[in-house]
Amino acid sequence: MDTSRVLRKNIKEWFYVISCFILVCCFLFQPFKIPSGSMVPTLLVGDFLIVNKFCYGYSNESFRIGTFTFPLPKMAKRLFAHKLPQRGEVVVFRNGRDRDQNYIKRVVGLPGDKIQIINGVLHINDTPVELREAGEYSAIDRNEYIVFKKYIEKLPNGYEHVIVKRFDFGQATLDNVGPFFVPDEHYFMMGDNRDNSQDSRVMEAVGFVPLNYIMGRAECLFFSSSCSLYEVFKWPFSIRFERLFSVIT
Repeated sequence: MDTSRVLRKNIKEWFYVISCFILVCCFLFQPFKIPSGSMVPTLLVGDFLIVNKFCYGYSNESFRIGTFTFPLPKMAKRLFAHKLPQRGEVVVFRNGRDRDQNYIKRVVGLPGDKIQIINGVLHINDTPVELREAGEYSAIDRNEYIVFKKYIEKLPNGYEHVIVKRFDFGQATLDNVGPFFVPDEHYFMMGDNRDNSQDSRVMEAVGFVPLNYIMGRAECLFFSSSCSLYEVFKWPFSIRFERLFSVIT
């Protein structure tokens, strides 16, 4: 068989595979790896999840893989936007204040909201959110074993999710900040690990997130491991089987 013909065939097949992967990642679903513990216990370091790219429509940031955004003409509005981010949803967005890194946080503030943290309790439009104790949660955070206090937080739309606190209410660095007034077409994000999350509470590092910077909504986990992908010999013992294919809430 002609070697050059085989080579051309293989290149053509790889071109189709890569093209399909790029199209799926840009328009439908994109994998995302959790790099930090800011969303503990909802998301752990080493979780791999699927981001829904079409739920909020498309902006320039939708056509982004890793930290590379395809150089397309600037879109003034999101295309095919039939739904906006809602309180409680976990979203991936580009943070232009941190070397254009991708962040993942939970939406707590909508355009027009007044957000304030008073003694560690989230206040939305001058009303504190409902909190109830839910026991303890243990985790390794920054190579340190920590026992967190766990709470169920209920947002004004009825959405409930888990948060954790390492320190007593009012004792952490970001437990008394604000008020923040969310501008039009912007959102206020917070991590579920409230005492170890760089989020919208830190204006100089994250601040309000523009709608067009949001890449998509986190949907479900498809893999989770407590070790690096390069540590092949640890794979059989590090996979968190109980987290596989779980829905993100």
